[in-house]
Amino acid sequence: MPGNMLSKGEVFVIETDAASREQLSNALQQSAYDVICFADGASLLSEAKARMPACVLLEMPPDRSALDVLKRLREENCMAPVLVTSANGSIAMAVDAIKSGAADFIEKPFRTHDVVGRIDAAIDESVQPDSSRQRWLPGCEPLTAREGDVLAHLAAGLTNKEVARRMHLSARTIEGYRASILKKAGARNVTDLLRRIFGLGSPSQA
Repeated sequence: MPGNMLSKGEVFVIETDAASREQLSNALQQSAYDVICFADGASLLSEAKARMPACVLLEMPPDRSALDVLKRLREENCMAPVLVTSANGSIAMAVDAIKSGAADFIEKPFRTHDVVGRIDAAIDESVQPDSSRQRWLPGCEPLTAREGDVLAHLAAGLTNKEVARRMHLSARTIEGYRASILKKAGARNVTDLLRRIFGLGSPSQA
């Protein structure tokens, strides 16, 4: 981190690729973050109990053990936003990560400056929480504030990529939120969902 800049906080990182880890560390330090890298989830969890990171960046290995780390962080009331990265991402994995408390899901290969931007956005949102705001669909489980925002953009006719740009998230993350919204609403697709929202009948059962 440049010596004349005040720290914006610590970012905990698990990243097995040495080149990516070095690039991320350098970019985050240039953006005034202190970076602490960990070899595994157990060491990160142990340190998280004694410190208060501004953000956590978790690599998702093939065994998906990062989800366990994410759940433990939430169980232990670590309020830092957690971003999950994966070289083998899928919609199902993104949905699981979001359900477990991830703020964003980023597919590899990624551009380092994009990750730093997503970390900035996640931290900005976390310090101005809107957790009391939830949105309901008739007869359905309530949507979270973030799901409500995604739904509002989808209802305005935006594509996943357009929503991702508006919300400073990855397109895969938006796909994950969309899948979660559809599941809660019992809708097969966005068209069915919008019919319910705008009072044009219940989702199709065909």
